[in-house]
Amino acid sequence: MGTLKLKDVYKSFGPVNVIKGVDLEVRDGEFVIFVGPSGCGKSTLLRIIAGLEDATSGTVEIDGEIVNARPPNDRGIAMVFQTYALYPHLTVRDNMSLGLKQAGRPKPEIAERVAFASRMLSLDDYLERRPAELSGGQRQRVAIGRAIVRKPKLFLFDEPLSNLDAALRVNTRLEIAALHRKLNATMVYVTHDQVEAMTLADRIVVLNGGIIEQVGTPMELYNDPANRFVAGFIGSPQMNFIDAGLLGVSDADTIGVRPEHITIVPSGGDLTGTISHVEHLGSDTNVFVNCEKAGLVSVRLFGEHDFEIDSERALKLDPARSFRFDRDGQRLR
Repeated sequence: MGTLKLKDVYKSFGPVNVIKGVDLEVRDGEFVIFVGPSGCGKSTLLRIIAGLEDATSGTVEIDGEIVNARPPNDRGIAMVFQTYALYPHLTVRDNMSLGLKQAGRPKPEIAERVAFASRMLSLDDYLERRPAELSGGQRQRVAIGRAIVRKPKLFLFDEPLSNLDAALRVNTRLEIAALHRKLNATMVYVTHDQVEAMTLADRIVVLNGGIIEQVGTPMELYNDPANRFVAGFIGSPQMNFIDAGLLGVSDADTIGVRPEHITIVPSGGDLTGTISHVEHLGSDTNVFVNCEKAGLVSVRLFGEHDFEIDSERALKLDPARSFRFDRDGQRLR
């Protein structure tokens, strides 16, 4: 299908530097997801790949060819937007086939490609409907189908699930995962939702302030974060960060420990505090403990547990699953 290589890519809007020297390689057939907080540059980077924004400097290479000077329609890419971008007056069939018609493709070829995408996305029963007659999930499938019929070298997704409700997000996420397996396509996907990133990606690119903090598989980032930013961004509830001195650790500035690596014990723990809130999630229970000097510490317990608010508890941290960070937030090995 296609490979992608970004080399020393910068993007500035006037005096504001948004992308600050990004180097990245995406392998053929790989599913790579950009994550990061709002304003980190992930959507801008995707638009540079698509040709919707020009890089201030650096190169964008698709399938071994530098495409900086090429318009979007000549890059071999197909983009799926957050807002679907469907024509309301056209049927599903016509929305999916419009780009091919404009490109002058033969009618038999158009019909074959639309039929292929429709079968893959279970849209056969909706081909003669218009977007207003579809649910949000169905509209997003039409937008994905429109991308599939182009047979692109590279699929680009810009937060495609953010307009869907929680149940539809889960269903559509599963459909996108299945689509990737069926097509063995190269996909680059932008989201602010780490659950989407963890469940879909072959590799995740964590962006912060226009730079790449770390690239790795979901579990590499979870179990081996390079720095405090990555450690805090990946995982829910968020990793706890505790002053190392409070735990008797002298060779680090901060200790990081995930909520599931803390247990609540009757006495003799590393920290003590009072329970301020309990979230009962059925399979899990999140307990928030207000520790006087360490602040609010979150604990994730598997199964159902009952705790009395304002009751005092001791917390035991798993030293084998804790992380040490220096004053600059870099991981100490």
